[in-house]
Amino acid sequence: MPYVAPEVLRGNLYTQAADIYSFGMVMYYIITGRQPFENCAHDGLLALDICRGIRPEIPEIPELKSNWYIDLMKKCWDSNPDIRPNVDTMLNVTDYDLINAIEQAEKYLFKDYKENNQLTTTHPQAIYTSRLLNPYTEGLATDFTE
Repeated sequence: MPYVAPEVLRGNLYTQAADIYSFGMVMYYIITGRQPFENCAHDGLLALDICRGIRPEIPEIPELKSNWYIDLMKKCWDSNPDIRPNVDTMLNVTDYDLINAIEQAEKYLFKDYKENNQLTTTHPQAIYTSRLLNPYTEGLATDFTE
């Protein structure tokens, strides 16, 4: 559910913009090493929060000298699918910039793990496998961002 765009949770069809939203969640996983919304149950309340514009908390990563990666990730998460970047915009990110951002994030992840010496725990009702979402998304056809 965390990778599903809010408009899809409301019953709209999957679009390229919905895929961009999902890719934004993959970007989050890459730089944090954590699944989005790993600390809460993946149920109707999470679906409602996503539709209301709640997104995963982004930790401060000083190693990312440029915030272009985080800015792009946030644009991918925009509640309005028309504002999300398109595929052409995503393809304009150079391999060098992307590899550099990932390497910087890896330094942060390694340092964070080394300092805290603990792994994060995932909520027992956080499910990251494919499943039918209808029981959780019925009644979400309303736009909760207004």
